[in-house]
Amino acid sequence: MPRPATTLSYEDLLQLKRNHPAWRLLSADHAPLVTAFLDRAFREDNRRFLPESDLVMRLDDFLYTLRQVEGPDAFPRDAADYLTEWAHHDRGWLRKFYPPGSDEAHFDLTPATEQALQWVDSLFERSFVGTESRLFTALSLLREIVHGAEEDAEARIARLQEERRELKRQIDRIRAGHIPVLDERSLRERFTNFSRTARELLSDFRAVEHNFRELDRRVRERIAGWSDDKSSLLRSVFGEHDAITDSDEGRSFRAFWDFLMSPESQEELTALLDQVYALDALGELRDDPRLRRIHYDWMAAGEQTQRTVARLSQQLRRFLDDQAFFENKRIMQLLDSVTRHALALREAPPAGTVFHVAGNRAGIHLPLERPPYTGPAEVLLQIPPEDDQEIQIDTSALFEQEIVDMERLEDQISRELAASDQISLAALTERYPLQQGLAELIAYFKLASEYPWGVIDEEHHNTIHWIDGSGVPRRARVPRVLFQRAHHDRDSHSAHKEQENNHGDAE
Repeated sequence: MPRPATTLSYEDLLQLKRNHPAWRLLSADHAPLVTAFLDRAFREDNRRFLPESDLVMRLDDFLYTLRQVEGPDAFPRDAADYLTEWAHHDRGWLRKFYPPGSDEAHFDLTPATEQALQWVDSLFERSFVGTESRLFTALSLLREIVHGAEEDAEARIARLQEERRELKRQIDRIRAGHIPVLDERSLRERFTNFSRTARELLSDFRAVEHNFRELDRRVRERIAGWSDDKSSLLRSVFGEHDAITDSDEGRSFRAFWDFLMSPESQEELTALLDQVYALDALGELRDDPRLRRIHYDWMAAGEQTQRTVARLSQQLRRFLDDQAFFENKRIMQLLDSVTRHALALREAPPAGTVFHVAGNRAGIHLPLERPPYTGPAEVLLQIPPEDDQEIQIDTSALFEQEIVDMERLEDQISRELAASDQISLAALTERYPLQQGLAELIAYFKLASEYPWGVIDEEHHNTIHWIDGSGVPRRARVPRVLFQRAHHDRDSHSAHKEQENNHGDAE
């Protein structure tokens, strides 16, 4: 439920205590067990979801460790029973679902669980509490709001001129040798705020996905209970579908995704993080290595949200197709019923009117109302073909096949990702020009769509150039494709482990 505009009332808090999953989690008897395990399983390595078998194994190990300390009778239930209870709607701490193409149940944290875990994090005493940088952040946001809403051109020009004068004064002071540098306290304070904001951003993605699923559920409920004409239903459904992407959350997420998918933005984030982690003044604050690659975690979480929205759109379309099928089936049943009743009345028709259909009449068209016949227009050839002319057709293209070496392409991607965190298809084809033209370009897209280390961004495009076999320059405008080292390393590691297992089975 949304936060009330006034102060919290007793009734609001009582309603939250009874219905909100986060409150139920914090007041549960086994709250330390649930919060500690879910934080370790999902948030420690930023796992968006886990298969049931993996999560059961992790919980078994976690319970075994606790029983060594608390005693053998502590937490006597099986791990699978605990997970089933936590995913029940009476708890609402886990979301249990079946992803496309998998017959194994998967689990994910709910937004309420994320809220509870963040609140528990805030209870621990922080070694450093900074207020200056948070004040500057608040003032900066207020300035953006006021200046962004300003419609007076002269006022905006005056503000920009004042900023230019301030920048000139700063440049003059630096040239004079007065270089202001943040002290150790200021650096640590700003890094702490960045760390907290970066982690909170990861949890926001689950809330965005949850809101998209709730909006999709409301659309399905409206379709199921619709009693008006179908045209009004379609207008309503498509309006709700547009509301998914045109809502405030949808536009904000799209702007975030566009910024994050820009290679320039990713290179800037990587360079900034490298420079920040090189500062000795941060000390132990740099001990978290995952924060250094947090923007790649943002990309993984954003990609999962994008796929969720696309999957909801596909499911909504299939749902509408099913509704149309059932309606057509109902129409056929009505027609069959009319036919059976007509056959039953054929032998002994009753007296009087059997059935009356209002509003129907025979259409009458007089012969003179018909338009006169118009013959087909004759097409005159300016250059008549000669009877003895033979047309030569090159049929060799029908028997030529382009076989692209996929291992060569994967090896090229691996070599580039060994030197950088990611590379785009446009940059890859500049370093390794296409040898087989369009066939090789399609093979790259096949790798990007089948493997998790490839991302296809259909909202942005790149132009790929190559020279064909006859020496003619060619180019193609295609969606942007990115290959990422984080996913590539995990995928290569999994393939290596599978090869080792197969080798062990053979021995």
